[in-house]
Order: sequence, then structure tokens, then C-alpha cells
Amino acid sequence: MTPAAPGIVHLTERQPQLSGEEMLASLVPPPQFDDATFESYRADPEFPSQEEAKELLTTFAVGAPPAKRGGFFSRRPKTPELKPGVYLDGGFGVGKTHLLAAIFHAMPARRKYFGSFIEYTALVGALGYRQTVDLLRGSALLCIDEFELDDPGDTMVMTRLLGELVASGTRLAATSNTPPNALGEGRFAAQDFLREIHAMADSFQTIRIDGVDFRQRSFDGHAPSLDATEYEAALAGFGTASDDGFDALISHLARVHPSRYIRLIDGVDAIGLRDVRQLTDQSEALRFVAFVDRVYDAELPIRATGLPLDQVFGDDMLAGGYRKKYLRAISRLVASAYA
Repeated sequence: MTPAAPGIVHLTERQPQLSGEEMLASLVPPPQFDDATFESYRADPEFPSQEEAKELLTTFAVGAPPAKRGGFFSRRPKTPELKPGVYLDGGFGVGKTHLLAAIFHAMPARRKYFGSFIEYTALVGALGYRQTVDLLRGSALLCIDEFELDDPGDTMVMTRLLGELVASGTRLAATSNTPPNALGEGRFAAQDFLREIHAMADSFQTIRIDGVDFRQRSFDGHAPSLDATEYEAALAGFGTASDDGFDALISHLARVHPSRYIRLIDGVDAIGLRDVRQLTDQSEALRFVAFVDRVYDAELPIRATGLPLDQVFGDDMLAGGYRKKYLRAISRLVASAYA
């Protein structure tokens, strides 16, 4: 490989490592949600479920608001009794992660954690199940973003983990594009694990959030594809940019655990991808989704040549069990391409 130009790095040359202790310390909201609050959540008046969700989640995080002054016989309005967990079910781009981070920031607790589903399963993989339970037990809140059950192993591990934590008093807040009883549907033999899935769902009150993808409101829905000259000029405009062939990066992602993707992009101001093509392998596509999630969380622009990034997942994939994951990734790719 030719040496990188000044300000250019190759992600394919990086072999990031992350200890279990570092994983635990990193379980906080992504930088873009450092200041997320219920007050800064802009509910769309066209979709009343957004304001309703905000009010319910405020109660979940900090308790019911004080009763309004009234006459002698006035009563405090009844507040729905929430389960140990709340589960935000809705399409991508309706502000679920913002609300999840708002819960994290608003809940007055010393020990609380925020991470993606894959980060929690990776923590179990790095530390072992029992040590992970011991470390998380006693925490007031566990926030789980992008809750998905893509294989039976994850189903069993997360069911046991969350069950033990809820029994010890931990409260849960999760987001997903799939209702809890439908997790795993279309991905593996979910009927073989219905008991575990239903047991997990019993810990959550589902809160539906409708709306339009806010990331698409400013764009035409398509990511630009640059020619070679435009691409090089674009990368030169950033302090430090990565520059990798798309195929080379996809192959490299198979050799790096998804929990380490965030470390893969450390110190980078923008992501460059050459010769983007359509993905036809499901495993490759899912790894790319996990990579896109970390890039989006880090608020990094993406510049690319080849196929427009919104066309990277084929029609067959968009019609399958991972449809919502791919659509979310497309939404994030388009936003990153214009960032």
C-alpha cells in the first residue's frame, strides 16, 4: 500500500483493542447527545405520540410533576404506573435516541449506563456473564439503544442479564424499531425462543412514537457520489480523514469486533470510501450497519465514490428480516454524506 498523504489515515491498517473496563467506562451517551434534555426534544405537533412519549418518559425519569393548586376536593391527576422498563418503539429518525439520552441525563443517579445493544453483548463477551452482572448490579438505570435480537445466543444472554438486573432494582430504558414481542422475527427461529422473548417483554412498557425521519427533512433522500477529483478535494478539506477502498474496509470489519468500531475511527474528522458497491452478503451488510452507527454517533461526515451510499443495500435485503436496520442505516448514511 502506498504511504498515506498528510492528514490521511487508513482504517484498514488499524487493529483497535478495548478492555472490558474501557467498555464499561464508555457506556455513556454519544457526544451528539451530551446535552439532550426533554426540553430540547422538539415534538412534531403533527404526531401527538411524540409529546405524549416525552411526558411519560419525564415521569419515568424524575417522577410525576407536582399537582396543580385547586379547590378543597382537587386531586392529583393519576399517573400511569410504569413497569421497571420503558421501551421506545418507532421508526428511525423520530428522536428515540434523544429521548433515551434525556432519560439518562434527567435521572438523578450516580450509577447509570448508556450503550447500544451490541456494546452490552460485547461487554459480556469480554468480561464473562457473571462478572458483567456483578459490575452492573446496583446501577439505577440501564439505557439500551438499538435493541435487536439477531441470534439465539444474544436472546438468552440479554434475557438472563436484564432479568437479574431488574430483580436487583435496576430500571431499564430501550429503543428499537421493533416491538419487544417481535424481536428476532424474520431473523432466526424466534418461535423456539418465544418464552425468553416474552419474559423480556414483560419487563417493559412499550411507548409508541410515530413521526417522519427528521434526517430526511432537509435532503432529497439520495447520497451524492463524487468523482475521483471531487473526492480527493473533499478529503483534503478535513484535518484528518480516512481513505479506504470500500471492499477493503468491508473485509477489515470482519476482523474487528463491532464493539471496537468506535476505536477504529478515533482521531478521524471524516470518513472516505472509494468504489462503493452494493452489498449482497448479509453478514457484511450487518457489520457495515454497525460501523455506520458508530460513524453517525461520532458525527463524522462521509465522502464516497462509486455507488451512492443510499443504494448500498439491495432490494432483497430491504425486503428481509433486517429491513428496518438497513433503512435506519440508509437514513444515517444520507445525513453523513451531507454533513
